[in-house]
Amino acid sequence: MFSASDLRKGLKIQLEGEPYIVTEFQFSKPGKGQALYRTKMRNMISGNQFTQTYRSNDKFEKADLEERTMQFLYSQDDDFHFMDTTSYEQIFLTREQLGDNINFLIDNMEVQVLFFDGTRPIDVSMPMFVNLEVTIADPWVKGDTSGSDTKPVTVETGYVLQVPPFVEAGDKIQIDTRSGEYMTRVKE
Repeated sequence: MFSASDLRKGLKIQLEGEPYIVTEFQFSKPGKGQALYRTKMRNMISGNQFTQTYRSNDKFEKADLEERTMQFLYSQDDDFHFMDTTSYEQIFLTREQLGDNINFLIDNMEVQVLFFDGTRPIDVSMPMFVNLEVTIADPWVKGDTSGSDTKPVTVETGYVLQVPPFVEAGDKIQIDTRSGEYMTRVKE
């Protein structure tokens, strides 16, 4: 059990049977009366956010969350199939559950899948950096001074990003999965 004084940004709690994460936190102590804890929370299943104020004597249950290493197998329509690397159990997540992570998923990639109540997958943690092959890269025109020195390329997953002009089709590049930005060219 957590008390209101344990509330911090990033804390995962359970309210009304669903997991929530504290996204913002503010403590205030008026001159008279109890301390107040203003929080902004996001439902980890639906993504809905709300703001709530709690008093110091309020209690919260710890969310029953478990993280497992899983391997991405394949995608079929809007379903993305994963396999537990220890039990070989297979699950699938939808495009909505994965969000922008689908831009960086490649076959046999290992990711961390967050489960609620041991059976319900609710989130995927990607590695910080992924190496993807450039499939489409238009040639950069020397002397093109209309903008910055970058050009758009498409990687093997279909994701389009801006890279320096020296990157060509067939090159492997490292991408930061948090921002979706080019980091460096990878030597094989």
